[in-house]
Amino acid sequence: MVAGQGQLSKLLRDWSRGDQSALERLTPLIYSELRKLARYHMSREGPGHTLQPTALIGEAYIKMVEMPQPDWKSRKHFFAATSKIMRNVLVDYAKKKRSNKRGGEMKRVPLEVALGRAAGAPAVIDLLVLDEALRKLGEVDPRKEEVIELSYFGGMTVQEIADTLDIGTSTVNRDLDFGKVWLARAFKSG
Repeated sequence: MVAGQGQLSKLLRDWSRGDQSALERLTPLIYSELRKLARYHMSREGPGHTLQPTALIGEAYIKMVEMPQPDWKSRKHFFAATSKIMRNVLVDYAKKKRSNKRGGEMKRVPLEVALGRAAGAPAVIDLLVLDEALRKLGEVDPRKEEVIELSYFGGMTVQEIADTLDIGTSTVNRDLDFGKVWLARAFKSG
């Protein structure tokens, strides 16, 4: 079942206002988009990753439903937030997996695929190292962290990021360029 953006936005607003029936009507309409987003996230994981896209959707969905009072401003805002939730699920999964194995197992993800190869950045990186670097960037400049997160974890284009954050595409490009340098420096020192 395909729904228009207006219908999705209305249902998201209704859910934000506490209408649980809106969530029930919304779920089948967003499932295919959630599946695409989960597949995108999982495509960045290494071979043999034991978390499946369906499980990632389930974990993210539970976290969304448990949110006390979500304030979904739009369809784009919802999917950007969902992408962040999926990032957190994958990071938590990597932390748990590392703690369960003696010596920890590093989860490698290709950085250059989403951000372009930054000078000095490794070809693949540990997801937990990336998460920590992004958190530190967020302390300095939260918007730059969000731009990189939407690009890398959300798979959004420059135009989609600009629309979601209500900024210009040149600002998005500058933030991405800055982020590449920031992350390359973080990997060198880490």
